[in-house]
Amino acid sequence: MRIFDLALKDLSQIFRDKKSLLFLVAMPIIFTVFMGLAYRNGGSDAQADDRIPLAVVNPEPDALLNNALFARLETSDSMRVVGMNEADAMDALRKGDVAGVLVIPAGFSVKSLEGETAQLTLISDPISVQGQSLYQLLRSPVTQLMSAVEISWASVELVNAKDTSAEQIAAFELAWSKWNAAALIPLVKIEQAIAEPTSDWTGGNPFNQSSPGILVMFAIFGLVTSGQILVQERKSRTLQRLITTAMQPWQIVAGHMLAMFAITFLQTTMLVIFGQLVLKVDYLREPLGIFLLAVSVGLWVASLGLLIGVVAKEEQQVILFSMVAMFLFSALGGAWFPLETSGGAFAAIGRLLPSAWAMTGFQNILIRGLGLGSVWTAVGVIFAYAIFFFVLAIWRFKKMEA
Repeated sequence: MRIFDLALKDLSQIFRDKKSLLFLVAMPIIFTVFMGLAYRNGGSDAQADDRIPLAVVNPEPDALLNNALFARLETSDSMRVVGMNEADAMDALRKGDVAGVLVIPAGFSVKSLEGETAQLTLISDPISVQGQSLYQLLRSPVTQLMSAVEISWASVELVNAKDTSAEQIAAFELAWSKWNAAALIPLVKIEQAIAEPTSDWTGGNPFNQSSPGILVMFAIFGLVTSGQILVQERKSRTLQRLITTAMQPWQIVAGHMLAMFAITFLQTTMLVIFGQLVLKVDYLREPLGIFLLAVSVGLWVASLGLLIGVVAKEEQQVILFSMVAMFLFSALGGAWFPLETSGGAFAAIGRLLPSAWAMTGFQNILIRGLGLGSVWTAVGVIFAYAIFFFVLAIWRFKKMEA
């Protein structure tokens, strides 16, 4: 109960400050609308084909399985498939002309039909948004292709045909045609995302970028007031007196962090509701995924705020450190613009930040139309950052206590 009492004390101090509500509520909404309008005006010249470019190395294009898979991938509304040799494909990947390279090994069709293991290889940046999307998009057609091979083997065993090769090919072609027909009838959730491709990178709604971007940006800046409370307690000797009470040091840290998490989570929830109802950003398309992202972002930001609070010596330092963190994580993490539009070291560094993983998770749901499975990696990475900052804050707090 002492932890909750301390958290409630912090929250009451924050909400008594009317100026804090300006930054927690009004400013994020104003910036979200402003940035969304800027994306709308700047996206009118976007290319019509916004599918993810994929190079396919297909050494045996006339082979049965190779031809079947390549033909299916060419019909994708989410991938733009380009056939290349391996050297050209890898060169295009290095230049950023394609987001990934799918290598079909020599003998893939024959080996698969004979029951041998023949593995496809996807070469891409595993931490990039497009790399993760390609992996998700390729899973279904590849799984269906191999299931059609299994069905063909089962058919041969069932009829005990003399000409097993002809029977297997006929069974495979029949099973594959059924998969192709089924692929034309997408699930309801996927239909709106990829069956009607939009002409701009925001998925048809510029607020799909600005709403989560400003959400991440102001979640960090919202820690200014929370961090200042820790500094004020230390300057007034309140924190030192708390240490001498029955409360354990971890309880003091947990209480302050709980208040910071509550502020961040409440602000995130408010911006999600505003985005859903006013800006038509479809957060509720995958509510559990959005909830997990909100919780992980809240824990990461609260841990960062706790670290700022125990490191800063003056209220002005809290503001300075929070501003630096906000601009650093926002600019490099893709909160202002997608990292795909930048390149080189800027994008490489940006993809390592927790803010970039948060944006990846939100964009996978809001722009790419992916499901819950597309956010687990992002949530895990953000949780790892939360633990890292929390451990640093505990270490710093113990030094301060000593």
